[in-house]
Amino acid sequence: MKAYRIGPQTGLDSLTPDSRPDLVPGPGEAIVKVRLVCLNHRDLLVLEGKYGPRRPEDRTPVSEGMGEVLAIGAGVTGLAIGARVVAPHFVTWIDGDFQRSAFAHDVGITHDGWLAEQVRVPAAALVPVPDSLSDVQAAPLASSALTAWNAVVEVGKVKAGDIVLALGTGGVSIWALQLAKAAGARVAITSSSDDKLAFARSLGADITINYRSTPDWEKALLDATGGAGADIIVETGGQATLAQSIDAAATNARIVIIGALAGKANEGLANFGTIIGKNLVLTGIAEGSRAMLARLVRVIELHGIQPVIDREFTFDEAAEAYRYLASGSHVGKVLVRL
Repeated sequence: MKAYRIGPQTGLDSLTPDSRPDLVPGPGEAIVKVRLVCLNHRDLLVLEGKYGPRRPEDRTPVSEGMGEVLAIGAGVTGLAIGARVVAPHFVTWIDGDFQRSAFAHDVGITHDGWLAEQVRVPAAALVPVPDSLSDVQAAPLASSALTAWNAVVEVGKVKAGDIVLALGTGGVSIWALQLAKAAGARVAITSSSDDKLAFARSLGADITINYRSTPDWEKALLDATGGAGADIIVETGGQATLAQSIDAAATNARIVIIGALAGKANEGLANFGTIIGKNLVLTGIAEGSRAMLARLVRVIELHGIQPVIDREFTFDEAAEAYRYLASGSHVGKVLVRL
């Protein structure tokens, strides 16, 4: 089968085409014939050697995609050959609270991922794709969408009338916007691009703030909400934006810390006392469980939500897809089709 390897992890040029034997399922496993692959920011970090320890050079990357069941191993029941499926990248986190043991089997990181014609996963982690959903609707659900679902719904407990703030217009933030609007919330979103903010408004964003022209975006958010602030904040910026998120938060808000796209903080949290004064909850999350993904798939089906797809590449153009994602010019998902 055709595949890619991550190589020496010295940059985007490390991605290398490869050829592997077809996969054979072990007990409890399934082999999925890959149809679509979705790139995420951490896929860039892996090639740059910046996502934890360096991995074996022959590791197949990418943690998100969809396909059809090609073969199943001994002991697998309730899974038909040919069924379309998705899976979270923490494939041992089936349900319940997160456990750090989930990091031991992280598809595309500790184990071979989706950027190949076939991928091997525990059958118990697979979530069937309903017939009413297209491949494109299903493919982006298992990583950035699942992370947004966990942040907004599972942790954030979103309800109609809440104000949800998403930082940036990457995959997680765009999904947070769409899921929050489906729940009847008002949504604020930030970006350094007026064009991206205009696009966010076309998706239903109620408040848009250019953080480049308005560096004190937290004040603009408070002004736009009559001083109330945001009830749920999808914090993708990390240390560099956390202090502003704390100031932008409403009393009793939930700040869900997902990434560190804005880099390191220049100073400590000068507004540390605000966390106590506003009774804030700050929570870090790591994607979501198989059970959460199943709930997300059901909501996508019920509401007919269409993912935002920026651009699609062929399998042979995977390196170009990585470079395009790294350019930061995208809004929504970058796909690779097999």
